[in-house]
Amino acid sequence: MKKTKMLKKNYEFATVLRKGTYFSGKTIEAFIKRNNQNTNFLGIAISSKICKAVKRNHIKRLMRESYKNLENKINTGHSIIFLWKKKVDIKQACYQNVEKDMKKIFAEAKLFIKD
Repeated sequence: MKKTKMLKKNYEFATVLRKGTYFSGKTIEAFIKRNNQNTNFLGIAISSKICKAVKRNHIKRLMRESYKNLENKINTGHSIIFLWKKKVDIKQACYQNVEKDMKKIFAEAKLFIKD
């Protein structure tokens, strides 16, 4: 299992959002930027206008778990930020939808390790 560090500082998020490449799925969006380190950095952001804190934390847990299961299949050296789409209903927040979107985004960004 690879070690993933979390993006925590505002300037780290701002750099990836400004200079990263945008990818979109049905429920989540991603910004991916190459970094010069041997680990992946993960950031998750959900607007407080979408729902209350309990639901936001539930969505974050779903995203982290989906990423954790796909982590061994992707290349290292990237900063990745996942955002929940504002126009998507919270009722669509299930593990299968999030994981399917992450697989689509990683395939589109060509991050999967080639066999």
